[in-house]
Amino acid sequence: MRDAINNIKPEVRALKAYALRPDRASIKINQNENPWDAPERIRSETLNRIESREWSRYPDFVATALHEKLARFAGWTAEGVIAGNGSNELIQALLMVTIGPGKRVLICEPTFALYRQITTVLGGEIISAPVRDGFGFDAAAIREAMRRFNPEVTIICSPNNPTGQALDDDDLRDLLRETSGLVAIDEAYHEFAGRSVVPLLRDHSNLVVLRTFSKAMALAGLRVGYLLAAPALVTEIKKAVLPYNLNSFSQTAGEVALENYDRELRPLVEGIVAEREGLFRELEKIAGLSPVRSSANFMIVRSDLNPQTVFAELLRRDILVRDVSSYPLLADYFRVSVGRPEENEKLIVALREIFASIATATNT
Repeated sequence: MRDAINNIKPEVRALKAYALRPDRASIKINQNENPWDAPERIRSETLNRIESREWSRYPDFVATALHEKLARFAGWTAEGVIAGNGSNELIQALLMVTIGPGKRVLICEPTFALYRQITTVLGGEIISAPVRDGFGFDAAAIREAMRRFNPEVTIICSPNNPTGQALDDDDLRDLLRETSGLVAIDEAYHEFAGRSVVPLLRDHSNLVVLRTFSKAMALAGLRVGYLLAAPALVTEIKKAVLPYNLNSFSQTAGEVALENYDRELRPLVEGIVAEREGLFRELEKIAGLSPVRSSANFMIVRSDLNPQTVFAELLRRDILVRDVSSYPLLADYFRVSVGRPEENEKLIVALREIFASIATATNT
């Protein structure tokens, strides 16, 4: 009898599943989450509104109210919006309607591993453009890859995960004019950069913007994301989105978060940005560490000590960071999310201890 596993595509069997280590710690700064929970006003208002809904009924087939609020919030048209079960679902939907055998996706590595994973599952080919020294985007290298390989889709995470670098708007305009393919900008962290590429949607019909409520909006547990693009593109991408993809609770919470962004969430974002800058300065002072400036709510840090050892030593102190040393170009790096002030202070104290002990051992 034929082994059932042979029914799975060889390319899929060769993949390593996207996964996260199951470690736990009191200070959890490994997933780029908002360190503060959703404000009480947002939580209570969401619960009040959802209480009147019958749980036996499906959510709205089209999240019209949420789409309209997203359009106003982003400065786009409601016909060009799709809300999804996290932005990951919408990345998948975009690639499902564009990518198959013989089709190419251009990415800039190191970057979010899911782009490569989904493309490979769909039978597409990944083309990788290099980043510059310092991990900034190399627009010339991206343009050259576009000319050479003519990708159906180019995906750029800006600010980039895990490096925190943002693509310059003028470079993006050049790339949009260079390619006949789609250019998707994953703006999961745009609030922390204080800028967005959404205004370019009006002049570039091949631009797609992806966003999430999991970071600045403090709703990672509810899985809300959205896609912005020309209405004609949205019509086609919707065909790969499952019916009732966003549950009633998440739709409602998304609406309430948007209504309360300026009052409740923007101050949290501003606080995280201030903490990010302070954390960078303190990490710079520790011999053996070299943090990389970031426009997001996290940063990568180069370590003279093996990053896996740093990870283990921090975990032993009840602090969980992200070991990114398996990513391209990041063999000497780990990543830290920006935590609350007291969490950032405990991280700094722990790293000082770890690297001071190394210096002591070296000198004896």
